[in-house]
Amino acid sequence: MGIYQQIMATVVGSFLLGIGVNGFLIPHHFIDGGILGLALILHYFLNVPTGFAMVGLSLPICLLASKNERTYFLSSLFGLFLSSIFIDVLAPLRYQFLISPLTSAIIGGMVIGIGVGLMLYYKTSSGGTDLLAKMISKSLSLNIAWIIIFIDGLIVLAGLSVLNLDRIFYSCVVIVVGGVTTSMIEGR
Repeated sequence: MGIYQQIMATVVGSFLLGIGVNGFLIPHHFIDGGILGLALILHYFLNVPTGFAMVGLSLPICLLASKNERTYFLSSLFGLFLSSIFIDVLAPLRYQFLISPLTSAIIGGMVIGIGVGLMLYYKTSSGGTDLLAKMISKSLSLNIAWIIIFIDGLIVLAGLSVLNLDRIFYSCVVIVVGGVTTSMIEGR
């Protein structure tokens, strides 16, 4: 697997992440799990740019990866910054797709899952909990999709204090669809 393929996977995956977040999650105030979910919560309630918050929250995990997963560290750092830039630059997409909450949750989960899965398949990530899940998956020989779903579920549970139950339900749909899609792409 060449560096060119890895760079292209990072660019395309990050772009898809930006589309999924802005086109399908933010319009309905859904959250994803992991670092992105925490960044979305900060965005909704403190008006912090989502990509900026994602970088700040992900850097400690990237530093951990620099010691434990050197092969993923640099590519994940690049993926983190690129994903964050795409998430903030593609903000104008936020109200372009006016579709039902369920459809938005399913499509958003699929688009994000394809982006994340593509990056993981090419040994890179957007940093954050995707990188953490990759490290856990490798060390415990567990399916990465289940690890992502578990971590993401914890973040959605944290969102219970700030989001209503409808948004929590649809956020769970985003996470499950995203996790299964990630597994299908990453595991091929």
